[in-house]
Amino acid sequence: MRIAQTTYSTKPRGGVVHTLALAEALAARGHQVTVWTLGRGGDDAFFRPVDPAVEVRVVPFAARDDESVGDRIERSIQTMTAAFDPSGYDVVHAQDCISANAVGPCVRTVHHLDEFTTPRLVECHERAITDPIARLCVSRAVAQEVHDGYGLRPTVIPNGVDSARFARAAGPDGADARTRWRTELGDYVLALGGIEPRKGSIDLLEAFALLCADHPDLRLVLGGGETLFDYRPYRARFDQRCAELGIDPIVLGTLADDDVPALVAAAAVLGFVSTKEGFGLAAMEALAAGVPVVARDLPVTREVFGDAVVYASDVPQIAAALAAALDGAGQDGAAGRELAARHSWTAAAAAHERFYEHVVRAGGDDGQQIDLTDRERARRRSSPAHRG
Repeated sequence: MRIAQTTYSTKPRGGVVHTLALAEALAARGHQVTVWTLGRGGDDAFFRPVDPAVEVRVVPFAARDDESVGDRIERSIQTMTAAFDPSGYDVVHAQDCISANAVGPCVRTVHHLDEFTTPRLVECHERAITDPIARLCVSRAVAQEVHDGYGLRPTVIPNGVDSARFARAAGPDGADARTRWRTELGDYVLALGGIEPRKGSIDLLEAFALLCADHPDLRLVLGGGETLFDYRPYRARFDQRCAELGIDPIVLGTLADDDVPALVAAAAVLGFVSTKEGFGLAAMEALAAGVPVVARDLPVTREVFGDAVVYASDVPQIAAALAAALDGAGQDGAAGRELAARHSWTAAAAAHERFYEHVVRAGGDDGQQIDLTDRERARRRSSPAHRG
């Protein structure tokens, strides 16, 4: 099949990581895959090298300092629409709200549901769910939210994870890189994804402050954070609480892709206290590296991680769970590594392939979940209609 994967950014956000890994796994299965994206801030390539088997098309997108979030999103849609030609593809797969609004009839993966207050962004968000010809989610929990809100039943294909990459970072070959991070940062609690409301950053900060009496040398490290949205008011509240609590976190910002596995593997614990997630790729990567994870107690985290992480619902519980992890209690590292290893991009690509076959044949999913089992695929192939 000729497949276009579309995403809104070249930066290392979860949906972009998903887009590239899926594209490479589909190309490895023999498909012709092109990834389309917007080159924000002068970018002409993604945050990491992409397998040469995947074609990359970066559409220039100039920055404008005086632009509101809504104007930036609308201009993003218009820019992608003007550049993208769907005629050369059997499947167009949009991985976010912006590209789903830009590329015409498409498959859409709803990674999570956002909450907007301005009418035009609410409309943009809803069109990106209702207008596609077929829908996917990476967890049953998010698929249920889509059904509850829109009466649609997306098909669920869980994320993959490059578990071998993070396992190597935790092994003998990664020892020097881990030592460099620990020399620079000391012992640290790590959070990835930046400082923003959805990541629960202030809750994690408050919980970390409760640990300091018993762990005075422990540091709080935050990495990542590239986003389209304006979280400056939240960041100001975060900085204010840092001053009030006497906490001086290390904010690394956007990281080089090669630095991430060792940074994760060297952490004492990963704080994954998002208030909303679609799957939890950063937490799955930490488990692959044998690092304990404290996760917000949400339906999606329960679904994806089961007993492999420790759950917490509020600041005192987060602090207690972090303390237990630091003391080596409550998590089975082997179980976490096994869970991560089961989520391969090869399996995810095979499931997407089956989904695409149905969409191409039927013209969409009619708002209903598609059976992707091998048994169903064999039944379709043996049917008189399929044989023609």
